[in-house]
Parts: sequence; structure tokens; C-alpha cells
Amino acid sequence: MKDMLDSRSKALLKALIERYVAEGHPVGSRTLSRHSGLDLSPATVRNVMADLEDLGLVASPHTSAGRVPTPRGYRLFVDTLLTVEPLRVGQTEEIQEQLGAEQPHRVLATAAGLLSQLSHFAGVVKTPRRSSRFRMIEFMRLSERRILLIIVTPDGDVQNRILYVERDYRPNELVEAANYINHHFAGLPFEEIRSKLKSELMGLREDIDRLMHSALDASDEALHEESDPVVISGERNLMDVSDLADSMDRLRGLFDLFEKRTGLLQLLDVSGRAQGVQIFIGGESDLVPMDRLSVVVAPYEVDGRIVGTLGVIGPTRMAYERVIPIVDITARLVSSALSPRG
Repeated sequence: MKDMLDSRSKALLKALIERYVAEGHPVGSRTLSRHSGLDLSPATVRNVMADLEDLGLVASPHTSAGRVPTPRGYRLFVDTLLTVEPLRVGQTEEIQEQLGAEQPHRVLATAAGLLSQLSHFAGVVKTPRRSSRFRMIEFMRLSERRILLIIVTPDGDVQNRILYVERDYRPNELVEAANYINHHFAGLPFEEIRSKLKSELMGLREDIDRLMHSALDASDEALHEESDPVVISGERNLMDVSDLADSMDRLRGLFDLFEKRTGLLQLLDVSGRAQGVQIFIGGESDLVPMDRLSVVVAPYEVDGRIVGTLGVIGPTRMAYERVIPIVDITARLVSSALSPRG
């Protein structure tokens, strides 16, 4: 498609989309003639616009003589005509400072909030699938019959469980039991651990055996609990976007998107299979359920392995040149915050 356009057509399409994104009104030929930076008469501009309309890149609303971009026009714009704006000085450091390196669920919730705050739309993060293995466990004595079990997953997530035990365990016994479990069972599926338990714990004292069984049962339960697969922040911002809130059908579509989340999860799953920022434009991609909605997403990693995706949900009429670097750098900083330091 881009090869069918000469430089003049590309420049006018770019100018039209940038002006429409900024103002939200159909753009007329006279306006383009004055603001495109090209020395063209309104009549010449009208002829180019007619050609762009024939190609399906712009459309004429019935109520106006001006034109607006179509999903196909937006796609050509973001793929070939867009000039991405760098983040302002110091903004990367500000995002990094707010993300910190806390527990993963806190990092991801903070990331969703930052994406919303910086874009003024909705921030969304698909969380990693809960691991069915543990990297290490630790016991901490709380009282005579209560022990705090601390479980660390391979992704660095931390789960806590309280164990009620039949006798008081000395600190050195708790360290010994944790060391045994971590040395023999860390990183193994629970099914394999249970089969090993039957054959390998025969030589241990019965009370230590019971403690280990309780710990592994509690770990299994904790790591198989359902966690919210999607963290969303700022969805109310979209209610203030006239393009999305100007009809009850679109409002209902927004509520369905955020409440049911099935379509959103499918889109985030697909976007997690590729590197870098991806843009899904409503009306062009079947994965986006609304014609005036766009989703800008990027995957994030833990130790070089893609574990989830994050991004911004907003109107097709968004400043892509500003949103793309926000999503890109946030994904990179989340990856850094979640990956253990060497």
C-alpha cells in the first residue's frame, strides 16, 4: 500500500492524521492546504484526498466536508509515517524509581497505574501464569504452635502461609527442614515431589516428616490459587473520550471489555508471542472488539523469558508517537525490576 503513494500523498495523509488526532474534527482541504507545509492549492489537496479515499485510507463523514482517517489509514501511518517522540528528560528515571524492585504483583500494579497516568487512557498488564514450582522456601517461628511459611517462586513472587503445628520447633530444626526441602525439591513439579517424599523421607524423624508434608501441601495450594490474570488501571479515563463515549453501544462495549476480559486476554496472549511494541487498531484487527479502540502493547520478561504483556488501551485517535515510547520503556523497566540481580 505505501508503495502506491507518492511523497505528496504521504505528507498530506500524515498531516491529516496529526491534525485529526490533535483536534478531533474532520480535516478539510483548505486546512490541509494551509498547514501541510506543502505549496498546494485546495483544489490539488482535494484531488489527493479523493485518491486517498479511493484507497480506503481516509473517509468523509456525512455531516462534514472534511475527512478522517480509517483504520487502514492509521495502520499506514503508524507503520511507515510516524516519528516517535523520545520521553522527556528524566522521565525514564522517574518511571524506574516508581516501579522499584518489590514483589512482582506490586511492580505490575504500579506499572498499570503508570501507563494510565502517562497516557491519560487505560493501562493494562497481563500477569505471569502462577508457577506450580518453588525456587525456595523458608520457615519462621511465630509462636509455639505457629510457623510462617515463605514461598518464593521461580519468577520471584513471594507467597506466605501460616502452618499450625503439633509441637514447638527450634529455629535450628526449621533451618534444617527448609535446607533439606530446598536442596532436594526446589524447581520440581509437586507431583514429582510427592513421589520422592514417599521414598526419601523414611529416615527422617516423624515430626520433621509431618512438617515437610505440611509445608509442601501449603506451597502447592498457594501456588495453584487463582490470581487475577489482568491488572487494569484508569479505565474510567476512557469514559471521558468523546470518540468512545458518544454512544451507548460503545459504552457497553467498553464495559464488556473490562468486565469479561476474555477478548482482552486473547489479545494480550497473541501480543506476547512477538518482541517489541505492537499496535492493534480497531476496525482492522478482529482482536480489538471496538472500531474506535486501539491497543499499544509490548511483552516484558523475567531472566530473558517473556512472561507477560503490558500496554495502553485508548481511542484510535491517540498520539501514537507519544504512547509508543511510554509502553516500550515501561516494558523494559518492568523486565529489569522483575529479574533478579546477578
